[in-house]
Parts: sequence; structure tokens; C-alpha cells
Amino acid sequence: MAHPHQQALVERMRVLQRSSPEIEAAALISQDGLIIASALKPDIDADRISAMSASILSLGDQIGKETNLGGLEQVHIQGEKGHIVLMAVGDGAVITALIKSQAKMGVLLLDMRHAADDLQKIFARAE
Repeated sequence: MAHPHQQALVERMRVLQRSSPEIEAAALISQDGLIIASALKPDIDADRISAMSASILSLGDQIGKETNLGGLEQVHIQGEKGHIVLMAVGDGAVITALIKSQAKMGVLLLDMRHAADDLQKIFARAE
């Protein structure tokens, strides 16, 4: 079932991509691995990315609790050709962003945090 504010969620992710061109693709994923909204490239298997993101989100949350660091805020994976950042959107979702290797991560993470806060507000309108 689509989220009642699906278009607003997708548009906010596109705004994030326009303001941070280093973000190549992004998806908003539920805790159970379902895509809520997506701005992924067509050649990316969205279902696989969402399932893996949910697994990473769960593991990160468990590690945070086990080590008394608290709830998950973000996970950063750095590869040879770029980065993947998962950032919590409230308690029930995560933004997964594929990021170019030359990105200025400090500014980008700030942009992602603003987007996550905005997305959380859109969720709140639906409740």
C-alpha cells in the first residue's frame, strides 16, 4: 500500500539529490525492508537494496543498544568507488543514499539530516 504522502516523500528525496549532486540515488525504506519512496536509478535492484538496508539498519540498531550507544542514527559504508549512507528517519524508516567517492561528506551528511527531519514531518502528517 502506498504512503498517503508518497509524492511529497519522493519530491523531498529529489530535492536532496538536487541540492547534493554527489548523491546518485536514494530510497526511503521501512524497518521491515519495504520501499516507501524511491529515487533510485533504473539499473539498481530496489528490492535487494531495500532488503539489505533493512538488515543493516537492524544490525546497527542492535549494536548500538548492545554497546549502550543508543538508537541508530546513521551507518556509513565506504567502498572503492563511493559511499552508502543509511540515515534513520524517526524510528520506522531509513534513507539509503548512494554517494560518489569525491563527495564532501560533512556537508552531505548535514543535507541528509535536514532531509530526514523533513521526511519525518511528512510521516507525522499522515498519522
